[in-house]
Amino acid sequence: MVNKLNKRFYNTVLSQTFTPCGNYLVVGDIYGTISIFHLSKLVNQGSTITRQDQIPTNSFTIKEDIQINSLLTTKSHLVVGTVGEILGYTWKNVKLSKKATPSWTIEIPNAKDSFEKPDVNCLVLEPENNVLFAACGDNNVYSFNLETRKNIKTFKGHKNYVHCLTHLNNKLISGGEDGLVLMWDARTAAAVGKIEPYTRDKVSRPELGPWIGGVGINDDWLLCGGGPRLSLWHLRSLNISTVFPIDDKGIHVAEIFHDKIFAGGRSPLFYQMSFNGDIVIEIPTAAVTTYSAIHQDEPFQTLCIAGSSPKIDVCSNFIYKNLQLSLC
Repeated sequence: MVNKLNKRFYNTVLSQTFTPCGNYLVVGDIYGTISIFHLSKLVNQGSTITRQDQIPTNSFTIKEDIQINSLLTTKSHLVVGTVGEILGYTWKNVKLSKKATPSWTIEIPNAKDSFEKPDVNCLVLEPENNVLFAACGDNNVYSFNLETRKNIKTFKGHKNYVHCLTHLNNKLISGGEDGLVLMWDARTAAAVGKIEPYTRDKVSRPELGPWIGGVGINDDWLLCGGGPRLSLWHLRSLNISTVFPIDDKGIHVAEIFHDKIFAGGRSPLFYQMSFNGDIVIEIPTAAVTTYSAIHQDEPFQTLCIAGSSPKIDVCSNFIYKNLQLSLC
């Protein structure tokens, strides 16, 4: 067990999400605690923000010292990925209860020869068909029907932990500890392509390893980074278009957002860049390593950056940090 002082000052946030209304921020830490912040109150309060405003309005522990690897929002539930299971909590419970209990649970299928429960490292929702995708520590990606909570498909192809996922139309992209970026047909679980960035001299960083920590996609481009340098690949040719000139020791966040690239990882900065590699914005972060960055445009524009720190950086215009939240 970790003592309370360590939990207070040496916490790490692995996951974040907004509530459906966008007024609250929900974060999950390595000690099994969900914390809720009233963002709209802070944004509207302006310069009169107090320390009390910057700490959670509610928090509850799912299970002592079981890290919360991933969070996802649906209209009715907060979906939580931990170790060996996915939990669903009603929003009323999340916002108000100090001892919230899940309204449903999905157990990750156990391999016959394994007694260890795999981490649920990333969750992605396909809302049209109400399908939940989960990237797990047993080398697999699973899809579940959120209404029945039944396993629909198992995506097998990685040789080590699957760290990250992204989804667009019927394409599912996964990145893993094995250095593979796999492209799947989300409907059939068939692998339709792959790249191995660590094998390319332009992006390979042998001293950091082959692992992929973040992936992003749009109609034309694939973004990935981790041990290899952050790079942009043309989806049809699977050739490298851009290698981003950022100073990092590993990427955990990679996203294509409109005409920009968002990226963070083991670096004191969070980056926004153009597709051709120009650095547009650098945001200093409280965390030495960024593990999560989420954003929204409505009901107000907000970018929240979190990682190896009990503090969360908030940028209400995506450009510079103007607020810092704290778990303690």
